[in-house]
Amino acid sequence: MLILLPPSEGKTAHATGAPFELDELSFPALNEDRYAALNALGEVSAAADAMEVLGVGASLAAEVARNVALHTEPAAPAHQIYSGVLYEALGYNSLDPRAQRRADEQVIVISALWGAVRYADRIPPYRLSMSVKLEPLGKLATWWKKRLGAALDEVAGDQLIVDARSSTYAAAYKPGNGNAVAVNVFQLRNGVPKVVSHFAKHTRGEVARFLLQAEHEPQNPQELLELISQRWSASLVDDKKGRALNILLPEDHQFTTAK
Repeated sequence: MLILLPPSEGKTAHATGAPFELDELSFPALNEDRYAALNALGEVSAAADAMEVLGVGASLAAEVARNVALHTEPAAPAHQIYSGVLYEALGYNSLDPRAQRRADEQVIVISALWGAVRYADRIPPYRLSMSVKLEPLGKLATWWKKRLGAALDEVAGDQLIVDARSSTYAAAYKPGNGNAVAVNVFQLRNGVPKVVSHFAKHTRGEVARFLLQAEHEPQNPQELLELISQRWSASLVDDKKGRALNILLPEDHQFTTAK
C-alpha cells in the first residue's frame, strides 16, 4: 500500500541541520527535473515580482527569500517539514515505531518542487504551489504530470494506492495501475452531504494514521472500504476521475489532533 498526500502550504523551518542532498532523495529518476525546478524557483524568488508570480502575500516575504538559498538551508525529514491540519491529524511523532517505519516507506508527498518525496527524505522548507506557472517550466502541475507517471508507476507496481491529495496536486500525477482510490470527505449539513475542506484535510490525515496503524494492510479498494468502515461511514463510488472512497461525517462532527 502507498498513501499519496499533498504538501502543506506552510513548512516548519529548522535552525540547524545539514543541507539536503539531491542524490539521497527517493525516486532518483526525478533528480534532473528537481534540479531544473530548484534553479527556476531560485531565479523567480530573487526577482522583483516574486511575490506576485508565486501567489503569496507580503507576510511570506521571508519564506520566498529563503527559496533563493535552498541548497544551503538546514534540511530535515519531510515528516518534520510539512505541517498543518492534515499532518497534525496524521501525528507522526505519536505513532509507534512500527507505524513510523511504515510511514517512512509508504507515505509519498507530491510536491511542486521535488515532484515526489517519501516521508523520511530530508528536504528544506520552501514556498511553492503546484498551481504556480514557473518560467521556464510553465504550469507546474502540467510539467510534473509528464514526469511523475513513469517514476511513480514503477514504484507502485500493483499495490493499492490511497490517494489523499487535494485536486491541485492530484492533477500532477494519475496512478496508472488500476488499483488506486481517492479519498473524498463530506459532512451532513441539514441532512445533505456537503464538501467540507477543513474537515476533509483533517479526516484525510486521520485516515492515513488509521491505515498506518492497522494490523493488516488492505490490498484492494474493497478491503480498504471494509477497513475504513470500522471507524467511518463510507462507500465506494466510481466517477469520471476514477474510483473514490467517500467518507460521510455526521452533522455534529468534531475533531481532535493526534498528540
